[in-house]
Amino acid sequence: VCSAAPCMGYWPGCWPGEARRVLEGALEKMSVQPAEASGDPARFSLRLRPGAAAAPGEQAVDLNVNDLLGHQLDIEYLGSISCSYCGRGTRKSYAQGYCFPCFRKLARCDLCVMSPDRCHYAAGTCREPEWGESFCMQPHLVYLANSSGPKVGITRSGHQTGRWLDQGASQGLVILSAPSRNLAGLAEVALARHVSDRTDWRALVRQDAPPVDLPALRERLRGLVLDLPAEVTWLDDESPQTLCYPVLSYPRTLKRFRLEREQRVSGRLLGIKGQFLLFENGVLNIRQHTSFHVRLHWGEATSSRDADDQMELFST
Repeated sequence: VCSAAPCMGYWPGCWPGEARRVLEGALEKMSVQPAEASGDPARFSLRLRPGAAAAPGEQAVDLNVNDLLGHQLDIEYLGSISCSYCGRGTRKSYAQGYCFPCFRKLARCDLCVMSPDRCHYAAGTCREPEWGESFCMQPHLVYLANSSGPKVGITRSGHQTGRWLDQGASQGLVILSAPSRNLAGLAEVALARHVSDRTDWRALVRQDAPPVDLPALRERLRGLVLDLPAEVTWLDDESPQTLCYPVLSYPRTLKRFRLEREQRVSGRLLGIKGQFLLFENGVLNIRQHTSFHVRLHWGEATSSRDADDQMELFST
């Protein structure tokens, strides 16, 4: 690790004597930690794993993205993608980070992961039965969340807060429990006839979603949806959660960057919401660019609005 004063201690190092930092590696989706205190923003970390040409023993690096708010951030696509499962190079990323052979082989890339009501484990055709048992044949929850508006979704039991933060939801409420992913998926389909199961990314990165009375919505759905699987149980004792994001202000332009098209995304980082990095001139979905090899540069805060923005961050 470089010992020059500007270096923040990340490896592979900094440019000695420069006020800017640099990291290289293959992007992974941002991880997130819930806020320690109510009203505080969640904390997001960006992981860069070593590429195919990495030195033996080279480790992944985690970068605290909250610390870069208000700073100039450049993300340069280096022209290569490596599968997040097997590591081989691929010209195109499939299912957010996999090469085509892994996309065809892995159960986690099958259609039923996104549409669990189509699970075919019982038919004996699961691509990886052991993975299916450890991931799908486990207790799942059905929830309501408010991201770009009210929506329904599912997640594994105990993972709901991370799931809501990953989606950029400002509110979340667990409403049903199910013994498997398939049964939770069937319940989700039934509920989706009355409430959306999608998020509008434009609304998500444009503003905070107006508050929704999620317990009232749960009760309305209980009266409308009468054809749930018998094994699915309504949960009456859950309380809604409120979630906060590190956003100084929202972008002036609703452009969604694609690294394979732009090659380089650059600007002052205004915030993080879900898997989106918010810049003044557009947004970048990190999850969409999983396994892309990039070079990150960041420097000092570049705007006189920083002090006002920091106050904004804690006034919402």
